[in-house]
Amino acid sequence: MGRLRYKGYVGSVEYAEEDNCFYGKVLGLRRDGIVYEGDTAISLKKDFEDAIDHYLESCKQNGITPEKPYSGKLVLRMTPELHSIIAEKASDKGESINDFINLAIKEALSLSLV
Repeated sequence: MGRLRYKGYVGSVEYAEEDNCFYGKVLGLRRDGIVYEGDTAISLKKDFEDAIDHYLESCKQNGITPEKPYSGKLVLRMTPELHSIIAEKASDKGESINDFINLAIKEALSLSLV
């Protein structure tokens, strides 16, 4: 369906027909689970934001560093042949493999991310 965003966290938006309500969970967290629900889009968004605020406050009170979604580290599997081609192209451009792949992904997604 859609996505909610708040304080660097991204949440899913789902609909449960049998319960006639919206629900979701914060995406990209490996350790902590944050879920929310609402009868309307407005109440879903409010519960999402309240859940994030509660999570951050709870972490603060317990001296825990809040988990951040998507660390930026990604293990990528590819064929040795593709790896070789990427390494060669990156070298030709004077770039690291990491920079080369990041740029290729940004271009493929038509993004202008830093």
